[in-house]
Amino acid sequence: MDEFSLTFPGGKKIEIDYGNHKLLTDQKLEDGGEDEGMSPFDLFLASIIACSGSVALGFLRRRNISTKDLKIRMYPDYDEEENRVNKLRIEVDVPDDFPEKYLGALKKVLDTCTVKKHLAKPPEFEVVIKK
Repeated sequence: MDEFSLTFPGGKKIEIDYGNHKLLTDQKLEDGGEDEGMSPFDLFLASIIACSGSVALGFLRRRNISTKDLKIRMYPDYDEEENRVNKLRIEVDVPDDFPEKYLGALKKVLDTCTVKKHLAKPPEFEVVIKK
């Protein structure tokens, strides 16, 4: 099994280790952090748009379509009362010369994002406390 581990380097920072990679999360200034990295929740949201970008990139490269003027943005709709996101709107701007025949296929390929699939069918969580 792959292992993710973390350490607490100070303040509200968390450093995550996975394989050869390190990632730093922090909290915003107004939440008592030093804002030196995305908060864990912002990182979660970023993983969704990163996944969308990854599948879009693969789709375009297989068809030799340039990514130069392609832009993908995501807008979370927060419900302050429930303290959660109710909807994520992903907008894709394609350049004027983008082949019309691929518009529908590009939209479909964004639905193949692995992160999105895990949200639709979440994994079971198991927490084990060891002493």
